[in-house]
Amino acid sequence: MARKNILHMLTPLSQMSPFDVNMALDAGFDAVIPYVNVELADITGLVQDAIFSRPPDAGADTGVFIAGRDVVLALDMLEAAKKAMVPPFSLSVFADPAGSFTTAAAMVAKVEKALQKKFDRTLKNGRIAIFGATGVVGFCTAVIAAKEGATVTLVGHDGVTRVQKVATEIKKRFDLDVDAADGSTDTAKTGIVAESEIILSAGKAGVQVISKEHLNHAPKLLIAADVNAVPPAGIEGVAVDADASRLADTGAVGIGPLATGNVKYKTEFGLFKRMIEARETIMLDFQDAFSLAREIAR
Repeated sequence: MARKNILHMLTPLSQMSPFDVNMALDAGFDAVIPYVNVELADITGLVQDAIFSRPPDAGADTGVFIAGRDVVLALDMLEAAKKAMVPPFSLSVFADPAGSFTTAAAMVAKVEKALQKKFDRTLKNGRIAIFGATGVVGFCTAVIAAKEGATVTLVGHDGVTRVQKVATEIKKRFDLDVDAADGSTDTAKTGIVAESEIILSAGKAGVQVISKEHLNHAPKLLIAADVNAVPPAGIEGVAVDADASRLADTGAVGIGPLATGNVKYKTEFGLFKRMIEARETIMLDFQDAFSLAREIAR
């Protein structure tokens, strides 16, 4: 009898995301088991229960998915899972808290493609402002873009304190320098937009972050990308289905949430498939998500 592909899905929240459960089953896992209210201290025991219950050669058929809404905690859980392995016993691990790794990867991949196609540019040295930067998608987007050589500014809707903490965490964990800026007033937003070549909106759904008035003061703007599919748009004028489409009354193009979401969906699905098809155990994080999203976007 063929050995079953089993996925243990761990979240520190009270519920596992139905989105992720559906994705894993549709990708081909035979069994998907959610674990809720999981703490960092629980990871070692859960992983070791999973690896010791099957022979060493079954490691590639056993997986752990790390969910939640906290990027830093998810990365800590991923590291704890790695340390819990006892060779030759191991398993595969994929972290994607709140879909942030795959969403951020998809957004940056779509921006990169639009830069190349429309402006013959790369991300390197591009001036990027991220609104909604204290959220999970904003955090991951900042890391991916900064790793590609972009000059990244995290914009705080409630001042600079919280985004500065995010910038400090990124420096500590990834040794990447990103800036933090106050975006709590229209005047402050206008100043940031005026100096930006790329604007990324990863804020709360249903909240308009950037208006047409802000965009009227954006002479350097090349791309405006929004992940918010709930009206109103996070960036006014960016249609939900925009795919490097011209942004009215500007020299820029817009990327809407459906264009990013299509790549995000295929990326998460593809990483689950990669876990199932792997002959040896693998570890997947936002860097793996970006590599696959790039392939899909092209």
